Amino acid sequence: MLAAVCLLTACGLPRSGPNKNEIYAGAVERGGDAHVIYVNNHVTRTANFAPSYGFSSAFRSAGAVGADDIRSGDVLGIAIWENVDDGLLASLGSNSTQLQEIQVDSNGNIFVPYAGTIRAAGNTPDQLRQIITDRLSSQTPDPQVTVARVAGDGATVSVIGKVMAQGVYPIERPTRTLSAMLARAGGVSIEPEIAVVTVKRGSEAGKISMPELWTQPANDIALRPGDIVLVEEDQRSFTALGAFGGQTRVPLGNETISAIEAIAMVGGLSSTLADPTGVFILRDEPESVATQVLGQPIYGTQRMAYVLDLTRPNGLFLARDFLIRDGDTVYVTEAPYVQWQKTLSAVTGSAATADSLSSLGD
Repeated sequence: MLAAVCLLTACGLPRSGPNKNEIYAGAVERGGDAHVIYVNNHVTRTANFAPSYGFSSAFRSAGAVGADDIRSGDVLGIAIWENVDDGLLASLGSNSTQLQEIQVDSNGNIFVPYAGTIRAAGNTPDQLRQIITDRLSSQTPDPQVTVARVAGDGATVSVIGKVMAQGVYPIERPTRTLSAMLARAGGVSIEPEIAVVTVKRGSEAGKISMPELWTQPANDIALRPGDIVLVEEDQRSFTALGAFGGQTRVPLGNETISAIEAIAMVGGLSSTLADPTGVFILRDEPESVATQVLGQPIYGTQRMAYVLDLTRPNGLFLARDFLIRDGDTVYVTEAPYVQWQKTLSAVTGSAATADSLSSLGD
């Protein structure tokens, strides 16, 4: 019997993952590359760094686009009246000229006969009207000019992803902010609580959750021409493995949850398998947080294995105070007796099988 137990132990029995001693063997102190840290009040205070979404100051400080400003790509309609019968531009018998569909080029300029090349981008239609009037005044007496925007596709924003109506939308007076543009696209097509909005502007990008957009007015940024607005489902999650009631990848969304809540979300600890002294939270900790947790200068991202012992007098309180982050792995080891139970079951099962075969042989 003893020989059979040793043989089975050497061969290895099925299990959900490493035991506590095997995890401890990977600690830095034993030549490994992970810091194994027992969770205490100091750790809960220093490790509860919760990175959040948000826009940089460059996004927040950008001013609203003037709804009347002319931009490259706009199409203008210009009408010119002259106080003479045979003017510069008007045909014989007419004192007015209609210049339709003049497009502002990529440099922001337009060409008007006898007025020459004029900078249109950045001016309002009224400002451009005054510029053309001044240019023509030296060649025809008291010209009267009107300028109107025929089409304004120069200042647009692309809205894509989980919205009701994807498309390219012009920045107009009612749609100069992020929330207004999302409303123009019909709103989000998923539950707002799990929606994340990314705004890409040139080489920079900012991200915000829908609840943060509602509750923090500073996040309702002004949009700029060429912005790309992407709405997608929040991908933040943690993974639960080991002696749980269930093993799965669990979405976090915009929620802030503790270790005890994470355990409850996957059905709690398995009463027949779990070791309550071996609850591990595995994560890659940024340099700034690792330095505070370890109490010494640390350089670069560190692998951390936080240990929660739920049997300690304050174990449940510490688990309640320790926050779970995006990308965490929550792993629960099996109780030591489980392997012995499996071994004995395998041995007694093998012995019973051998007896049955022997009986059949007889």
